[in-house]
Amino acid sequence: MYDYIKGVLANKTNSTKGTYITVETAGIGYLLEVTTRDFNAVKDENVKVYTVLLHREDKMSLCGFLHKEDRDIFNILTSVSGVGSKMALTLLDEFELIGFVIEGNYKEITRAKGVGPKLAQKIILELKDKLMNYQTKEPIKITSITPQKIDNQAVEDAQMVLVSLGYERNEIQNAIIKALATLNDKASAEEILKEALRVLSI
Repeated sequence: MYDYIKGVLANKTNSTKGTYITVETAGIGYLLEVTTRDFNAVKDENVKVYTVLLHREDKMSLCGFLHKEDRDIFNILTSVSGVGSKMALTLLDEFELIGFVIEGNYKEITRAKGVGPKLAQKIILELKDKLMNYQTKEPIKITSITPQKIDNQAVEDAQMVLVSLGYERNEIQNAIIKALATLNDKASAEEILKEALRVLSI
């Protein structure tokens, strides 16, 4: 229903129920639940927040994200059986989640409140399948872009995750090119992905 809300930061609330910001636009104040990380990052008066509308039997609410990729990962997380919005926000807030998914490191995810070994393994399996089960017609060619001896498989793995998150081909190509320029020749898919996401968030 809403892709994003752009307006003035009217209020910030941190309580035992969660962290919230209120964004006012056109005379309407939208209350959005956000991660602690985004809550602390919001300082400017004018903000743009990507949104997810949650519709339950007893109420409707909005979750907000400063970065589009966080919103996309949240949507994938909540598609996993047993993962609700609160847990998804916690996982996004506390962990380098995509890195753990690529590595298959479920033990780190069990550090999140309410996540046992079985659910952590389920999260890893389902997210990895959703993130990596994408193919592009033509892989991005990097040999003419950089003299570094980069592992092409690592680049393709990072590329597939970015495709799964909904980025356009030209966005992915530019982000990976810039990411590779700052990494060494032994960069892993996780390192390439994390740097590319940082570039895309600017």
